[in-house]
Amino acid sequence: MPDVDLNLLVALDALLRERSVSAAARKLGLSTSAMSRTLSRLRIALSDPILVPAGRAMVATPHAEAIADQVRSLTAAVQAVLSPQPAVEIRELQRDFTIRANEAFVLLHAARLSIAVTNAAPGVRLRFAPKPNKEIQPLRDATIDLDIGVISGDGAELRGQTLFEDSFVGVARAGHPLLRAEHITPERYAACEHVISSRRGHFTGPVDEALTELGLSRKVNLVVPSYPAVIAVAAASDLIGLVPRSYCQPGAASQIEMFELPVATPGFVIAQTWHPRMDADPVHRWLRALIFEAFRP
Repeated sequence: MPDVDLNLLVALDALLRERSVSAAARKLGLSTSAMSRTLSRLRIALSDPILVPAGRAMVATPHAEAIADQVRSLTAAVQAVLSPQPAVEIRELQRDFTIRANEAFVLLHAARLSIAVTNAAPGVRLRFAPKPNKEIQPLRDATIDLDIGVISGDGAELRGQTLFEDSFVGVARAGHPLLRAEHITPERYAACEHVISSRRGHFTGPVDEALTELGLSRKVNLVVPSYPAVIAVAAASDLIGLVPRSYCQPGAASQIEMFELPVATPGFVIAQTWHPRMDADPVHRWLRALIFEAFRP
């Protein structure tokens, strides 16, 4: 709006409230001469005298009287828009959040996050959405509020916060012959048959490069779409699984056992990611802080 100066609106409101150039100047912290110049600009903009002398006082013109309430409302609205966000009463919130995460994260953590949110803000609801890929457009167009998982290399404008660090471990059914060995060597590990998780259906995983460097390879019999499926298959067969350490929670099924891999694999970070448009949103900031606290050691 190149022809609109919002400062004129504030000055007009002060003039109509005070009905005095000097009093309006004091109200806005201006000199009387500066306010007189502003009144001249207002008269030109409105094509109306606005205030005219009446003895020692000044009175508003009919047009000024007619728009006084509207000017007061507009000034208050502008000040509200351009003021810092008010404090939020968390327990009074009524809002839904959509979080994208993989199936394993939902199985392991959705219940306790829901309890934490409900305890703090009964009117806030969480919606977990599936994560078929790492596409960042849903964050950009606000289809989702948060993405939880391994940070993608795309979308440099996104914000992220580490929740926890993770690494891979092996899993096998209780009593599996591999677990009876005194030492699980790379050779013994590679000689087993394996099940892995891959959303894209790949038959290789994080451990294969390390095995290749040792001149070894493994036989992957089965590819499934999620880590919970890996655990279920390993528990019901002789296939060896590979899952993040965080998925082997205390109290997990007694028919599965975890073991350290005989080769080194890179660790990875699980983070919550959001679009910078939500940085300053007080409710979004509250939710991010709650989730962050839930994963503190």
